[in-house]
Amino acid sequence: MNDERYILFENYLSNELSAEEKTNFEKQLAEDSELASAFEIFKDLNLHLENKFGNQEELKAFKKNLKSISKEHFKTKKPKVIDFSPWHYAVAASVTILVGLFVFQNINPSFDDYNNPEMATFIERGDVNENLKLAQDAFNAKNYKTAITCFEAILKENKSPEIQYFYAVSLLETDQFQKAEINLSDLRYGNSIYKNKATWYLALSKLKQKDYKSCKNILLTIPDDFEDYDQVQQLLNDLD
Repeated sequence: MNDERYILFENYLSNELSAEEKTNFEKQLAEDSELASAFEIFKDLNLHLENKFGNQEELKAFKKNLKSISKEHFKTKKPKVIDFSPWHYAVAASVTILVGLFVFQNINPSFDDYNNPEMATFIERGDVNENLKLAQDAFNAKNYKTAITCFEAILKENKSPEIQYFYAVSLLETDQFQKAEINLSDLRYGNSIYKNKATWYLALSKLKQKDYKSCKNILLTIPDDFEDYDQVQQLLNDLD
């Protein structure tokens, strides 16, 4: 069994191999479909790690810990009944360690876990409001920068709660937190049907910024008749 397979993958992605080692590894990937498949699995896990951790220092510390545990695991664990090929076993062991460490470290929930923006439906078939159609199509296609431009043009003439809400969500999607929170707070303290939705997204804004205390405090103000209150409860549980 190749005990160093996982570490080789990590060193390649971290650009820690010499030029010769890198060339040899890439040659192996081109010639060995099983190795290439294992490497793709590892890259997916690595990307998931990057999305889960708040900064590079936390990520580096986690990977260092994982390398250490992985070495010990590979030294002591041997396939017995099932005839795994080396790459199968290395990847399986790495995945097992990875999942275990995630549970052990009690990672906080992320914005992406709860961000499910609804589809915009501003216009009915036959309507001719071009800006509304452009804004709707851009938002639904997740082209938020274009949507923001369209919303800003619309809001100059019609500051409706609906447009303001979708504008704020678009701002949040592009990490324009201050502008997003100004608009969400305006809706939160208003009387429109977007009041509770805006409060929910204000909490998600704090979640995206990893301000977990503020996120929890805002969530506690959402009434239980909110249509997505089950999500509110779930996020509160995840934050505890």
